[in-house]
Amino acid sequence: MVYRHRGTKVPKSLTWLLKEIRPLDREVMEAARARQDQLTKPRGSLGRLEELSIKIAGIKGEVVPTVRHKAIITLAGDHGVVAEGVSAYPQEVTAQMVYNFLRGWAAINVLARHVGARVVVVDMGVATELKWHPQLISKRIALGTRNIAQGPAMSQEEALQAIEAGIEIVEAEISRGLDIVGTGDMGIGNTTPSSAICAAITGVSVREVTGRGTGLNDARMAHKVEVIERALAVNRPDTKDPLDVLAKVGGFEIGGLVGVMLGAAFHRIPIVIDGFISGAAALIATELSPGLKDYLIASHVSAEVGHWAMLHHMGLEPLLDLELRLGEGTGATLGISLAEASTKILAEMATFAQAGLSEEKE
Repeated sequence: MVYRHRGTKVPKSLTWLLKEIRPLDREVMEAARARQDQLTKPRGSLGRLEELSIKIAGIKGEVVPTVRHKAIITLAGDHGVVAEGVSAYPQEVTAQMVYNFLRGWAAINVLARHVGARVVVVDMGVATELKWHPQLISKRIALGTRNIAQGPAMSQEEALQAIEAGIEIVEAEISRGLDIVGTGDMGIGNTTPSSAICAAITGVSVREVTGRGTGLNDARMAHKVEVIERALAVNRPDTKDPLDVLAKVGGFEIGGLVGVMLGAAFHRIPIVIDGFISGAAALIATELSPGLKDYLIASHVSAEVGHWAMLHHMGLEPLLDLELRLGEGTGATLGISLAEASTKILAEMATFAQAGLSEEKE
């Protein structure tokens, strides 16, 4: 049985999940804030770290939450629009980087080891037939999306399949133990569909939300803008229907990340989103479920120019600005580190009463 979400047929299971994403536990948040105010420091002196710990408490429904089991879910997929010359790198680099992840040699592996997180690598639709590997999860929908400059990236059925795959992935990780999840991506050319999604949902012009991706020169940047504008004109995505936007100008890995976010929020797990591609997925996810926004932690603002527009639209404030634009989940690892630090402050600092210190005067 299927139901309709703003005109798009949606499986009953997904419709139910969207309705079951609950608001944060405000009573728990008040208790966590009260504890923060009793810790041996002036109130508010640890700034956003205090607010971050309170948010995580509300997400998890625990006054003193713990962050021990950490994962970065990195989804890989290729894009037919690469045929338009929108990337400085050839498409085969997507598969090559997947192998790099599996060997543990990429930036995401280094940073994940640094923060004690496992990296989960998933093939959502790489254009190359990948060799079997014990640590590679296959949720492949097709050998890459179709060229959005000529028509829809995928069918609506494929878009839903990508979302459902993401939900399955995060639920499998929950069975292994998961306190917090970071989102990552790999896909040559994926800043192009991300810019298209951003322009469609935020209403900001393509030129204002399109960056240089892997390092385009001025001429190729102008061409990239023209390709995205053409994709939006050809496909005319319904801006009031996020599933239509995903299907027409998105990507398999972007759809998978939507599912990861929805599944994690359903299970009350904090979601640390990475950069521009994760931001595109978050736009789709929060349009499907507006309450999901409260479960998102923006790890950083990307050097990709459109990322600010995404974060502003969702009302999210990034923790860091390091001019990152790699993707993979690299920024999310650093956000997870700060999230864990914030919960340790809440859990491990002594209160004024415990330490026998005098409190501030009224």
